[in-house]
Amino acid sequence: MAKLDIGPPDYRKNLPPVITKNYGQWKYHDYVKPGVLRHVAKSGDVLYSIRAGSPRLVSIDFIRDVCDLADTYCNGYLRFTSRHNIEFLTDDASMVEPLIEACEAKGLPIGGTGASLSNIVHTQGWVHCHTPATDASGIVKAVMDDLFEYFKTDDLPARLRVAMACCLNMCGAVHCSDIAILGVHRTVPVIDHDIIRKGTEIPTLVASCPTGAIRPDPKNKSVVIKDENCMYCGNCYTMSPGMQIMDPENDGIAIMVGGKVSNARSVPMFSRLVIPFLPNNPPRWPETVEAVRNIVETWIRHARKGERVGEWIERIGWERFFTLANIPFSEKCIDDYIFSRETFRTTAAFKY
Repeated sequence: MAKLDIGPPDYRKNLPPVITKNYGQWKYHDYVKPGVLRHVAKSGDVLYSIRAGSPRLVSIDFIRDVCDLADTYCNGYLRFTSRHNIEFLTDDASMVEPLIEACEAKGLPIGGTGASLSNIVHTQGWVHCHTPATDASGIVKAVMDDLFEYFKTDDLPARLRVAMACCLNMCGAVHCSDIAILGVHRTVPVIDHDIIRKGTEIPTLVASCPTGAIRPDPKNKSVVIKDENCMYCGNCYTMSPGMQIMDPENDGIAIMVGGKVSNARSVPMFSRLVIPFLPNNPPRWPETVEAVRNIVETWIRHARKGERVGEWIERIGWERFFTLANIPFSEKCIDDYIFSRETFRTTAAFKY
């Protein structure tokens, strides 16, 4: 039967031999130092993972340089993590330090393991996405430049995961990260009736709205929007360019905290809104950078060892968090989604 080039290749064909040999038979894993993990198999074999920070958007030349490093020091074996880090994999302990020196010489910082800040997972932003309320790569660069010290060390209370999504469709992990930066639209889409009449499948456009805010307008062969039902997600713009959602004067950034995927110590958590709006202020977004650093430093000062941001907040109470972080509380921070019974706050008591 002919081989079809459909879908990803079988990952098992690309594993380092030491992983293939010891698959599912690992005895323990430990941290050698920031950016270096050691994996010890029951057979006694050892594998080292060396983690380097990387941008998400890279050039072919950058990838070639990374592959050259892997060929020189790791027999060609490397992988990319879900947060855009590069991990070089080698079973030769003598190659670890030379690889670190070579990475640093190329401008690839080593770190992001253990109780440290990992790379920021993010969406496309202005470079590619069609519905962004803000940029992604620019904000991530500004925030990581400011917090870079926490990538190179591992003395935080626990691991720190930051995410960035440029709109509410959230193809970044903002719903389950310790700190999340989210681009938000704040105005109803502006309808271009000519575009909709000429090239839009109206039933699909109506069905795309998650809140039923869009209704057909047969008289004008277009649609109308019920403003009070619109949640500004921009999903309708995906269906038709006649539903222009971008608004440079009113689009901005929201900050969420407290999410996590891990099951360790406590169950996974969704992040929650704490700052409903910050202005879009490129190229360095100082208000956003300052807000994120403030939350990180407040967590560092008050959290116990091993506590993720959400676990710390749940222990001290959300009211206390707003006080400690000096963040003004807004009615927009109240979770009023009526079907969220598992997370809906049922008490009328607030403890400031």
